[in-house]
Amino acid sequence: MAEELVEIQRDADRVIVSPHGDVDMSRSPQLRAALHDALDTRGSLLIVSPHDVGYMDSSGLATLVEAMRTAKRKGTRMVLCGMNPKVKAIFEIARLDQFFVIYDNLEQASKA
Repeated sequence: MAEELVEIQRDADRVIVSPHGDVDMSRSPQLRAALHDALDTRGSLLIVSPHDVGYMDSSGLATLVEAMRTAKRKGTRMVLCGMNPKVKAIFEIARLDQFFVIYDNLEQASKA
């Protein structure tokens, strides 16, 4: 059985999406489906916590950009938190750190 890529936690006003493992071309569709599911849930805050992602390619980045645009359209605030240094460097190289609000940890993101 394939390893589950994405864990989703819901509470009253937020949804936390935590991808696990590498997010590449073969696995980004699972992340996209989880994010769409999360955005269909009531909640004013979507937190994506890729703390357990060691590598993310351009398809993973595109998936997150698409989710951010959908979140804005739906009036949901989307933030990222807990990135490992390699993934954070990818965001900085692509200048996506200027597009996303990124927090160091879940506690900070929850107060967003």
